[in-house]
Amino acid sequence: MALVFTALRVLLGVVFALAGAVKLTDKISADVYSLMRSQFVEFSSVFPLRIVGVEPDPAQYLVATGWVELVCGVLLAFGPRILQEISNLVLSIVMMVAIFTLLKLQEPLYMCCPAAVFLGLLLLLAIRGRSGPPAKSKTK
Repeated sequence: MALVFTALRVLLGVVFALAGAVKLTDKISADVYSLMRSQFVEFSSVFPLRIVGVEPDPAQYLVATGWVELVCGVLLAFGPRILQEISNLVLSIVMMVAIFTLLKLQEPLYMCCPAAVFLGLLLLLAIRGRSGPPAKSKTK
């Protein structure tokens, strides 16, 4: 079972790293990068911290999100355990913000599905990582 969770962790890390890289450069996919740039204009208008006065520039928001996903994805996949746990937490927060943003923009519910699935998988890794191997009971 540990092999399954290791494979899931590496796969999620690589997916997040690739998603982050796509947000940082148009060399991977110019169409997706262009779409991201236009979407982050909308995303910045409903940024959760706007209520306390934080208003991100859409281009900087895109770059910051890209770097967070890239670095945390690589650390989730290949980093030491403590950095895997920290990156899992950060990526979980990123997915929660993504879900919040899509709901706030009143996008169709199916648009939230990828972020919800990734959040669920990240939480599964976090819970499984904290619980460790099951304790053996001593019965006589």
